[in-house]
Amino acid sequence: MTKGRENGTPRELGDVVSIIGPGMKVVGDCESDGTIRVEGSVEGSVKAAKSVVVGKDGLVVGDISTQDAIVAGRVNGSVTAESRVELQSTCRIQGDIRSRRVKLDEGGQVDGQLHMGAQVQQKVEDRAPSGEKSVRAAAAGA
Repeated sequence: MTKGRENGTPRELGDVVSIIGPGMKVVGDCESDGTIRVEGSVEGSVKAAKSVVVGKDGLVVGDISTQDAIVAGRVNGSVTAESRVELQSTCRIQGDIRSRRVKLDEGGQVDGQLHMGAQVQQKVEDRAPSGEKSVRAAAAGA
């Protein structure tokens, strides 16, 4: 646990937000115990225990894996969320989406397959860090 900024009270690591700001480019994988917000670009996978937010001008070229995902920008890769995915009207996704719940605003674009429900949750839990290929194969066979 870390100390809060205002009154010195403990704050959970899951409350930490890591920001990839506008004009910033990350080449490589990003991983956090909290939230990752992408306003710039990432070439690599993005994994966050709590949530991943891709802003309107954000770009992720790689897979996203998290509990909750909110996408307003572009993603070229799969989006896997244990709980929910929110796809805003400005999103452009080229890749599959896997989640229990999905919200797609009018105007949002997805070029890929959508996998929803409890079976998706089980596949997310069963996946090992090096088992991405087996998850794709299992999803294709479902």
